[in-house]
Amino acid sequence: MVQSRSPREGAAAAPVVAVVGPTASGKSDVAVALAQLLPGGAEVVNADAMQLYRGMDVGTAKLSAAQMRGVPHHLLDVLDVTEGADVATYQRLARAAFDDVAARGRTPLLVGGSGLYVRAALDEMRFPGTDAAVRARWEARLAEVGPERLHAELAARDPGAAERILPSNGRRLVRALEVGELTGGPFAASLPEQRYARPAVQVGLAVPREQLDARIDARVRRMWDAGLVEEVRALAQRGLRAGPTASRALGYAQVLDALDGTSTEEGAAELTARLTRRFARKQESWFRRDPRVRWVPAPDGAQPEELARRVLEVLAVESAA
Repeated sequence: MVQSRSPREGAAAAPVVAVVGPTASGKSDVAVALAQLLPGGAEVVNADAMQLYRGMDVGTAKLSAAQMRGVPHHLLDVLDVTEGADVATYQRLARAAFDDVAARGRTPLLVGGSGLYVRAALDEMRFPGTDAAVRARWEARLAEVGPERLHAELAARDPGAAERILPSNGRRLVRALEVGELTGGPFAASLPEQRYARPAVQVGLAVPREQLDARIDARVRRMWDAGLVEEVRALAQRGLRAGPTASRALGYAQVLDALDGTSTEEGAAELTARLTRRFARKQESWFRRDPRVRWVPAPDGAQPEELARRVLEVLAVESAA
């Protein structure tokens, strides 16, 4: 059922359609097909944290202009790789994009697999404060012991937060520990309530596990063939290694290690595929925990146009509920 808007948003808030799910499930192509079918048209608002970055194209499977087929896309290429991405800023930008799209009489179409970004864009969510001294202390601890050890420390303090955060994601580990220290409560308490800030429908693309794993392996091979190593080398010259978020992106971090000589390109590709498969499981678990997501089967062989029509069927049911 489409939830009613928050009183804070006002009567003019337009509904948002979100296409979510794990990496390699086909969200981007389905969204383009869906945008061309929705009455009045639609425009895509990106919810992939790494597609925010300029120049991170091959390794994020960013659509080309031709693949967008004339459908406007928002929040792509808005950050330099040296800048950090934070969910509070993303929330502000995404909601401004929703309003911009709705003002033209079109449907805002949120698309991506970064679960926290999706929730921040759609749900009632306020952010805990920050403390520079507390954060600096945890950042120093991260530099001293590394992300895996810091993840273990978070698990001892806040098991729920540790379950949600990858051991390699030092930035989010630091934030979870900072929030825990400042609030005295679990990091999960700072996550959004399952209550939409404006009317919304979420549709997830469900791919059988073995097929999804095979898609991920094939995607990683295509990225290497398409020049991911060259892309990372060029971005390194623009300061990628200093980027607090971009440098840790799947594929990019592994290629940086290969360029630095701490691994081989073959080893980097194998590790990227393995970590991406693990990440896809975490993405699906995140979205499966939200009972509002309506799932559409998206097995191998299902074309984007066919899946877009199935999404339209879901939207019709939700609108009538």
